[in-house]
Amino acid sequence: MSTGECEKSFLQEWMPLVALIFCVFIFNTSEFVPIGLLSDIAEDFRISESRAGLLITVYAWVVALMSLPLMLLVSRMEYRRMLLLVVAVFAASHLLSAFSSGYYSLMASRIGVACSHAVFWSVASPLAVRVAPHGKRALALGCIASGTSVAMIVGLPLGRVVGLLVGWRMTFLCIAIAAAAVLLVLAVVFPKIPDHDGVSLKRLPSLLGSRPLLVTYAVTVVTVLGHFTCYSYIEPFLSACAGMSDDGVTLTLVAFGAVGLLGSVLFSKYYERRSVLFVVCAVSGISLFMLLLRLAAFSPYSAVALCVLWGLSVTLFNMAFQAIVIRFAPEGTAVAMSVYSGIYNVGIGGGALIGGYVCAFSSVGHVGYAGGAIALLSALFCLMQLVPIIRKKC
Repeated sequence: MSTGECEKSFLQEWMPLVALIFCVFIFNTSEFVPIGLLSDIAEDFRISESRAGLLITVYAWVVALMSLPLMLLVSRMEYRRMLLLVVAVFAASHLLSAFSSGYYSLMASRIGVACSHAVFWSVASPLAVRVAPHGKRALALGCIASGTSVAMIVGLPLGRVVGLLVGWRMTFLCIAIAAAAVLLVLAVVFPKIPDHDGVSLKRLPSLLGSRPLLVTYAVTVVTVLGHFTCYSYIEPFLSACAGMSDDGVTLTLVAFGAVGLLGSVLFSKYYERRSVLFVVCAVSGISLFMLLLRLAAFSPYSAVALCVLWGLSVTLFNMAFQAIVIRFAPEGTAVAMSVYSGIYNVGIGGGALIGGYVCAFSSVGHVGYAGGAIALLSALFCLMQLVPIIRKKC
C-alpha cells in the first residue's frame, strides 16, 4: 500500500471519532460555560444571580427528564441522521441564546440545548465504540472522556474570557458557529450506521429489568449525588477553608479537569484487563477524598493535591460506568445510555440542592463530609452488589 493510500485509510478510520470528540468538547463547553457568565447575564437582564442560576438548574432537570422520552422517539433513526439533527438543533438553540430578548427567551433556548444534550449523551459513547478502529474500544471511550476534560480546561475559561471581553451573547454565538463548523465536518466524514438496537416502549421494561443495569444505575445516581453535593460548592470551599485566592481556585479547578487526561490514558491502556480494579478505585476514591477534603484544607497545596486525586477518581468513574452500561446492554444500548444520562443529571441537580442546604444550615466547610458520606454508602453498595456482577461477566 502506498503512503497516500495509508494516509487515506488512516483518515477514514479515525476522522469520525475525531469529529465526535470535537462534538463532546463543544457540548460540554456549552454545559459548563453559563457557570462563568451568570453575573453578566443577571446584570444584563436586571435579575438576581440566584434567578440566573435557574438556567443551570432547569438545564440539568430537562436533561434528566427528557433523556429517555427523546431517545425512545428517535431510537429507530439511522445514527448519522440522528447525530446531524441533534447538532443542528444544538447550533440553532445557541443562535437563539445569542439573540435572546429577555430572560425567558434565553431560558427557552437553553431548554433547546438541553434537549439536544439529552439525545447526544445517550449516543455519544455507543457511537464512539462503533466508529472506532477495530480493537480500540477502550481508547474510543477514553477519547470521549478527554473531550470532557479539555472542555473543563479550555472551554469554560475561554468562554468566560470571551464573555468578559465582548459580552456573554458573543460566547453563545461563538459556540453556535463552532457547532455549525463541526456539523459540516460530520456531514462529510461520519458514516451511515443503521440502528439495529431500536427499543420500543413495550420492550423497555425487559431492558431496564436487567439487575446488572439497575445496580449500575443505583450506584451511579448515589455516587453522583454525593460528588455534586461537594463539587457544586468547591469554589467557595477553597476560598473560605483553604484560603485560596481567586487565581488559586481557578488553577485548582483547571487541575481537577486536566487530570482527566491522565485518567483517559490509564483507562485506554488498562481497563479491559483491570475493570474491577478501576471500579473499586473510582468509587472508593470519590468518597475517601471528599471525606478528607476538610482535613486537607489546612494548606492550599494539600487541598490542590487532594482535588487532583478526586478529579482522577471521578474521571475513572465516568468512563468505567459508561463502559459497564454498554457491556450490560448490548441490545438497546442507546436507550440504556439515555437512562444513564438522565439519572446522572438527577444526581447533579440533587447534589447541588443538598450542598446548598448544607451551606445554609451548617457551613460550606462541611460539604465534603456530606458528599463523602453519601458516596461512601454508594461505594459499599457497589463493593457488595456490583463488583461481584462485573467479576462474573468478565
